[in-house]
Order: sequence, then structure tokens, then C-alpha cells
Amino acid sequence: MSAAAPAARRPARLRSAVRLELRLQKRYGFLYAAAFSVLPWLAILLPLPTGYREAAAPLVLFGDLVVVPFFFIAASLFFEKGERTLFALTVSPLRFRDYLGAKVATLTLLSTVLALVITVIAHGVSFSPLPLLAGLATTTVFMLVLSFTTALPFSSVTDWVVPSTFWLALVNAPLLHYSGLWEHPVLYLIPTQGSLILLGAAFGQTDPAPWEYAYAVGYQLLCALLLALLARRLFTRFIVAEGK
Repeated sequence: MSAAAPAARRPARLRSAVRLELRLQKRYGFLYAAAFSVLPWLAILLPLPTGYREAAAPLVLFGDLVVVPFFFIAASLFFEKGERTLFALTVSPLRFRDYLGAKVATLTLLSTVLALVITVIAHGVSFSPLPLLAGLATTTVFMLVLSFTTALPFSSVTDWVVPSTFWLALVNAPLLHYSGLWEHPVLYLIPTQGSLILLGAAFGQTDPAPWEYAYAVGYQLLCALLLALLARRLFTRFIVAEGK
């Protein structure tokens, strides 16, 4: 078989994985839960005067991007473990990169659309679209891969919840820098520092230098890639090996 044949099948495998992922998300009720998650954030933003909304918007969107993707992809993983559909996938032609790629792609699109809905309802179009979209997409991708990777070693959501609080506390630490409570350079080691740089710029709350834009996007995507490589090793150890 030529080398071009496997390469030609990759888009088809990815499309199949995306269709499967969308069916599972609908089955598990994620689409409805995600739509409902918009309401609490709007309940925070809409009562605020217009000037205060601009200051609060980066924080509200950051909270949405940190919490919703983090728990959705972990819940999806544990549902699949519980129903043993995940173990069936390990003997299918589906590759790990297509499996994880489908989850990240569909949930990133969902999270980004919902965050845009929150923004447009609360602010109209009074924001800078490029830093906003960059902040929404990169933060969601990073949080999804972080959650997926940290959840793999655990057999149930109840086992994972307590350890997950460490990661949530860590990714929220840059709020100290953003709020001016602790503006220490060490916080730039945490990828979500870049999230707040981009979201703040989108609403005119920060004025980043060019290198900060590069850092904000590049560092989050680099960390997501490294986590995905770790996830592949953990998937082999905790899913594939246990399914044999």
C-alpha cells in the first residue's frame, strides 16, 4: 500500500470522529447544558452599568472558559469509560489523535460560540474581535487538553474531582496579576496568563506589547501540544492496556 493511502484516509477518520463526538455530546446532554451555562454569566453582566461591564467582561469570560470546557471534556471521558465505549474505540481504526482532535475541535467551537453569545448580548459589538477570538480559542484548547490529560488516570469523576481542584486553582492564579494584587513575573509560567492578556485587550482593559500577544497565543498552544503528547502516553497506559 502506498504512503499516500493512509494519509488520504486521515481526513475521513477525523470526519467520522467528529460525527461520533457530536452524537455523543447530544446523547449526554452537553449541548443543552452548554446553552444553559450562558444564563448565569448573563445574570452577572446584564445588571451592571455599561462601564462596569467592560471591566467585568474579561473576568466573566475567563471564568466561563476555565470552568465549562474543563468539566465537559472530563465528563465526556468518564461517560465513555462507564459505558465502555472508550475501550471499544481502542480496537477500532480510529487513531488517538483523531479521537482527541474531534473532542477538542467540537468543544472548542461550542465554547467559543457560547462565549461570543455572552459577549454580543452583554456588549453588542463593542470589542476587538481578533484578541477576543484568539483568547477564546486558545484558552479553550488549553483547558480541554489539560482536563483530558489529568482525568485519564482516574476511573471515575468522583476520584478526579478533588485532584482537579489543584489544576483549577493553578490556572486561576493569573487573576492575581490581572487584578494587580501580585504582579510577579512567575505567573507568566502559567499559560492562562495569556488568556487574561488577550481578553483584557479585547475590551480595552490591557494594552499588550507585540511580544505579549505572541506569548499569549504561542505559549498556550505549546502547552496544549505538550499535554496532548502526555495524554497519548497516559491513554495507552490507562485505557488501552486496561482494555486488553
